[in-house]
Amino acid sequence: MKTCYKNARIVLPDAVREGCLMTENDTISAIAFGPDACLDGADVTVDCQGMYLSPGFIDVHVHGAGGHDFMEGGEAVYTAARCHMLHGTTSIVPTTLTGSRQDLLDFVDGFNQLDLEREGCPHILGLHLEGPYFAASQAGAQNPEYLRNPQPDEYEEVLRRTDRVRRWSFAVELDGSDRFLEALHQHGVISSLAHSDADCKQVMHAHDMGLRCLTHFYSCMTTVQRKHAYRHAGAIEAGYLLDEMYVEAIADGSHLPAELLQLIYKVKGPRRVCLVTDSMCAAGMPDGEYSLGGVPCIKEDGVAKLMDRSAFAGSVATTDMLVRTFRKLTGAPLHDVVRMASLTPAEMLGIGTRTGSIQVGKAADLLVFDEDVQLKHIVVGGRTEFSELQ
Repeated sequence: MKTCYKNARIVLPDAVREGCLMTENDTISAIAFGPDACLDGADVTVDCQGMYLSPGFIDVHVHGAGGHDFMEGGEAVYTAARCHMLHGTTSIVPTTLTGSRQDLLDFVDGFNQLDLEREGCPHILGLHLEGPYFAASQAGAQNPEYLRNPQPDEYEEVLRRTDRVRRWSFAVELDGSDRFLEALHQHGVISSLAHSDADCKQVMHAHDMGLRCLTHFYSCMTTVQRKHAYRHAGAIEAGYLLDEMYVEAIADGSHLPAELLQLIYKVKGPRRVCLVTDSMCAAGMPDGEYSLGGVPCIKEDGVAKLMDRSAFAGSVATTDMLVRTFRKLTGAPLHDVVRMASLTPAEMLGIGTRTGSIQVGKAADLLVFDEDVQLKHIVVGGRTEFSELQ
């Protein structure tokens, strides 16, 4: 079926242009630019009413939503994923929490049975394993009971049981990390630093061995420290110095203040910043008490916190909120902000040639939203999943 989206402001990676777009089944088949642009031959026409037509958002770090955690497995995965889809996430990478070896293996086995292209859900791109190889001093909301160094018999068993792991986040300074990095590289798994005490030199060494990303930049990682009168750079400084390093930004307005979002954007630029929700089960739910991997937490003031309010416990953000907030707090142009929520995550995952931007031949994952990034139309793989326009 051919669908034409007319009267749109098309959000491209480097500009916003007036025009119209045609999809055929699950692919973008034609684009025409100009205020009077027209494409003939459509079976269905959607009038975008002068609003923005954007690529769908890609969330590469997300733990749950709608009262469900991805670690629950089964139908809970689809329920949480659909909640995010209704906020603009057309592709999602479910993310685990630190747990026991058996918890990890059981979840992987269950994830192998999931339909990654289930109707009514976003594309499920694979797994992001966050932990359990973390520094205890940087545990954050991760359950400290299960933290451990990389264990070859464990991670090799995981990688043997599934080919659906896309990313693995861990602390690169732990004993056994070099061997773990080599194993990830051999299996084509993207390696990320998280919950780490690594200093700048250790991060640079890991980067030389293939480290690609810094998970939730600034959160649970080192910065400049003074040791015996001398200052030493940390993981954050490595993130800025390494031009090719991707960084995640939780742009909910709470995890990072406006000044840090502005700094990240200024130094790293839209080609290396991935906007992520890092949201837990309370996303899309009312305020109250919840659990993050067995760790009690509370949703209040628009964020999730540990019960003693000493730290955040993930977030309760959605991708439309990230785009809206980052644009407001930084003044960045819309096309740059959308890129950080779509094409840049796709490129980090190595799938930027087939999704993440509006281009002929790419996936028909599309959003229509107004000036305040309020969603009016959602398309996943050519399927209309939500619309106020028809």
